Amino acid sequence: MTKKTKTRTRLSPEARENEILAYAAQVVSQEGVIAVSIEQIGKALNISKSTVYSYFPSTTELLKELLKREMKSLRSAQHKAMENANTVEQVIRDVTHIYLNYIEEKGLLISRLQSEPSLSSVGGPADYGKDFAIKYMAEILRDTFGIPLAIGIPSVSITFGLPDSAGRCLIEKLADKQTIEDLTVAMILACIRTTTEGYDLKFRTLPKRNS
Repeated sequence: MTKKTKTRTRLSPEARENEILAYAAQVVSQEGVIAVSIEQIGKALNISKSTVYSYFPSTTELLKELLKREMKSLRSAQHKAMENANTVEQVIRDVTHIYLNYIEEKGLLISRLQSEPSLSSVGGPADYGKDFAIKYMAEILRDTFGIPLAIGIPSVSITFGLPDSAGRCLIEKLADKQTIEDLTVAMILACIRTTTEGYDLKFRTLPKRNS
């Protein structure tokens, strides 16, 4: 009986990179960041170490790219929800729903990656792509309610950390996911309502009077 040998599968560069990242994500989720090594990945995927190094020059760079990929995936899904929503409430609801589902599915992976000091420059779910997301939502408030960006941007920024706090509540199981989602949406909408209803009275500057 002849012994079967493992044969390498030829993949496109993009597919090979995704395979390496997917395996690294599995290792981090199951065993932690410390368990990831270039040699181990090569053995597990039946490719040489030099092949892995050709995509990622170090374990740190590999893990950075993994965290970036996860953050890009989350932001892309949230941005799509923003574009498809018909009301401000729907924007907030859909973006929050996507975030909590993401944390429920990949919270352990993200928390372990974020705990690695060498990856701090990438940022986490509350930071990655933050400026673009805040400006996009502020533009919705401007176009819908006439709130200028000078007010909308800080207003949205103040509420931007609420989903992150909601995610921690979900991980700590302080309430069920639907309750956490409903509370988060209600709090964000309350902040937006306060800004829009009070804009003319509290934030609009008076016109200069001729002396």
